[in-house]
Amino acid sequence: MSKFDRYMLSQLLVLFGFFALVLVIVFWINKAVHLFDRLIGDGQTALVFLEFTALGLPRLITVVLPIAAFSAAVYVTNRLNDESELTVMMATGNSPWRLVRPVLLFGLIAGAMMSVLSNFLVPLAAAQLSEREVEISHNITARLLTESTFLSPATGVTFYTRSIGTDGVLRDVFLADRRDEARRFIYTAEEAYLVRNGENTSLIMVNGLAQLLSGSDLRLSTASFRDFSFDITALMKPDSVTEPSIQYLSSPHLMRNWARIANENGTTTGAVAEELHSRIARAVFCVVTALIGFATILVGGHSRFGVWRDIFIAFVLLLALDGMRSSISAPVLEDARAWPILYIPSILGGLTVLALLWTAANPGALRRRLRGGAA
Repeated sequence: MSKFDRYMLSQLLVLFGFFALVLVIVFWINKAVHLFDRLIGDGQTALVFLEFTALGLPRLITVVLPIAAFSAAVYVTNRLNDESELTVMMATGNSPWRLVRPVLLFGLIAGAMMSVLSNFLVPLAAAQLSEREVEISHNITARLLTESTFLSPATGVTFYTRSIGTDGVLRDVFLADRRDEARRFIYTAEEAYLVRNGENTSLIMVNGLAQLLSGSDLRLSTASFRDFSFDITALMKPDSVTEPSIQYLSSPHLMRNWARIANENGTTTGAVAEELHSRIARAVFCVVTALIGFATILVGGHSRFGVWRDIFIAFVLLLALDGMRSSISAPVLEDARAWPILYIPSILGGLTVLALLWTAANPGALRRRLRGGAA
């Protein structure tokens, strides 16, 4: 590797890291606001919020990596153009095919990062996140320990407490149980305690009133109590567990018997093929985005009016290819043998890069052909 290759590669990697960091922060803030409000509102701690954020980062990074690679390639190529470094390199006999080498290496590095994320880290984080979501959704203690808020820890159950003392005593408690349409209960109490007995959990209410609304005539019965125990164990037991999903399997696992994997996860072989090859296609597409950014700016050359037109063209190409990626999954889902079409956007992007590099290497050939056609 020549000094120029190392110089250009270092510039690409530095800008790639910068753009990736900025984009991750922007996307993370947008997502974290909603996540923070939902978790803290449900009585979870800041540690739970940080855990969910960390588990969601791998998928978020896969979204921004292609954009960061494209932005870094465009920025570095434009700066080298403006400072005439590319012009000097081409004047010394280096063709565009030679200059693209550090960009190709940079794209391969970005693609390798995407490959590790898509094939290993994202499935692992998604599986862990799904398990934690099930645990949190059925954490009745966290749901009940929220002051001055009407909560619904389970369907047909409403709970409210005015305040929670430092000793864990719940004061001015309201509990409505509407799970049985024929018999509806409402309990109010001055104080209440959460008590665990082995695997069972009870809400002990003190000095309260129990009201029962029953019968077709909606007869109301009331009874005062000094202490009353309401078993909430059923509310704490999850009515669902983490469902098996191919999204939680690493790519080496998906490369095995597709029929068996589909049967174990309740899906189709087409879905397994689409999941596996879309991960690989994302890594390949990351390489293409870097090359498109470089080749488009290189063809545009230096202009006193700026390179906004070239950047816009490169961005439109990127959007077109990315939009194509998101619309060609349906045939693969129907027939697993159609998985090669998932690589069509990357192939078209590669052909576009080759055409742009050829144009940059033969700037006069295209003009001569156009003049000959006009003549």
